[in-house]
Amino acid sequence: QVQLVESGGGLVQPGGSLRLSCAASGFTLDYYAISWFRQSPGKERERVSCIDSSDGSAEYADFVKGRFTIFRDNAKNTVYLQMNSLKPEDTAVYYCAKSLICWSGAGGDYDSWGQGTQVIVSS
Repeated sequence: QVQLVESGGGLVQPGGSLRLSCAASGFTLDYYAISWFRQSPGKERERVSCIDSSDGSAEYADFVKGRFTIFRDNAKNTVYLQMNSLKPEDTAVYYCAKSLICWSGAGGDYDSWGQGTQVIVSS
């Protein structure tokens, strides 16, 4: 059974850091691309980052470049999103999603999603 489980969210002050985890089961994570999305109330869902299945290259949205890093631990079948210098506007539910490749547009083909983990950035 294919499953993605996010964890690591919580409450953090502006300027702080969190590391989110996306633990995969039922498939080998290294063979697929994993994207991080986020959604906050009243806003469109945004793709935050993606790590590709082919060469492991990473993609980032402009609003997180220089602050967030995506990486995988193949031994643990887990993808991480290291979030530094967090801002209040980063507050959202963060989801990971599975695909064959990192899609350039918002309309990519994702066949599995996690349940999400809440990130709140507030003083």
